[in-house]
Amino acid sequence: MLQIRKSEERGRASFGWLHSSHSFSFGHYFDPNHTGFGPLLVINEDQVQPGRGFGTHGHRDMEIISYVLSGSLAHEDSMGNGSALRYGDVQRMSAGTGVQHSEFNHSKTEPVHFLQIWIEPNVKGIPPSYEEKHFDVESKKGKLRLIASPDGRDGSVLIHQDAAIYASILNDNDRIEHALIEGRTAYVHVIRGRVTVNGAALSTGDALKMAGEQKVLLSNADAAEILLFDLPY
Repeated sequence: MLQIRKSEERGRASFGWLHSSHSFSFGHYFDPNHTGFGPLLVINEDQVQPGRGFGTHGHRDMEIISYVLSGSLAHEDSMGNGSALRYGDVQRMSAGTGVQHSEFNHSKTEPVHFLQIWIEPNVKGIPPSYEEKHFDVESKKGKLRLIASPDGRDGSVLIHQDAAIYASILNDNDRIEHALIEGRTAYVHVIRGRVTVNGAALSTGDALKMAGEQKVLLSNADAAEILLFDLPY
């Protein structure tokens, strides 16, 4: 099964200070055909104006991952963490029994552009925790760089789910294959550029749901940056 999710089909939210595109049902946007894909529940592409952001609010029993595309994203939480994330930084917050946090554009002059990803954990009621790591451009060029995994292998952030997230930057003749073990699905989100995934031509903001496939094949890229989610059914 291959199902394309076009960028323009995503849900939209615009509040002046925030422009957001929702790949899955979120907030006031609901689409019964797009309520998640396995444990992957949210991919929000957010653009926040200078000096603005999300005030303190709570989460529990959710793996929340932020992937910064440009600008600077400030984070503070009730665990005492505080930082400013930039392009290449990946943040993981396991909400567990409950955490309060805020996210703001750290700049007074430039917008911040980032992806917020929610994954349902396979364990509940754990103590909340936080982690952030940087993955430079070279580590993603022409290859799949593991950025999140259930065991934190290869320097990835650790998530409490049997899922793996890979990032890649692809151009020209780059061709990558990722094997899918039986019983696994895949979801490819195109951050920017153009790429063909298992024969489907995708561009900025598009995505592809995959089930019953033996591999993910990425080819014919043009200045593409993608995230690949390897997920359980």
